[in-house]
Amino acid sequence: MKPKVSIIMGSTSDLPVMEKAAVLLNEFEIPFEINALSAHRTPREVETFATNAQKNGIKVIIAAAGMAAHLPGVIASMTTIPVIGVPINSTLDGMDALLAIVQMPPGIPVATVGIDASLNAAILAVQIMAIEDEQLQTKLKVYKEGLKKKIVEANEQLSNIKYVFKTN
Repeated sequence: MKPKVSIIMGSTSDLPVMEKAAVLLNEFEIPFEINALSAHRTPREVETFATNAQKNGIKVIIAAAGMAAHLPGVIASMTTIPVIGVPINSTLDGMDALLAIVQMPPGIPVATVGIDASLNAAILAVQIMAIEDEQLQTKLKVYKEGLKKKIVEANEQLSNIKYVFKTN
C-alpha cells in the first residue's frame, strides 16, 4: 500500500493535534504517511521529501507547524502538489502560525485551515482527491449526511430541555 496523503509536522509534539487528520483518513480508507520534518532543523530532508512527493504517489500534503510555521510554505515552494497548512497553537494562541501560513507570497499558495484544525485539513484533502474518485465522493456525502444527522439529533435533545421561559 502506497501513501496518497502525507501528514508532515514540525515535531512529534504536534501529533495530538494531527491525530484527528489521521483518524479521518483511516476512516475513509486512504493510505497515508506521517512524518516529522522541520524547515529549520532538517531543511535537506524537507527538500528531499517535497521534491520526491509526486514521484512517490502523494496527491495531497497536510503540513502542520507552530510559531514561525515555515514548513507548509517551504514544502509548497518545492512541489506542485496541493499543500494544506495546519497552524498549531504553540505560542500567541496560534495566531503567529496562522499568519505565517496564510500570508504566502504570490505563486506559492498554501490552503490554510483554522488553528489546530487538522480534521478540516483531512476533509479538504479528501475533497481534493474526490474530484476524480466517485467512491470518495460517495463517502464524503455519507460523512456530511452524518454531520447533519448529529445536529438534527442535538436539536431533538435540546427540545426536551424545559425552562419556564423557554419558547421552543
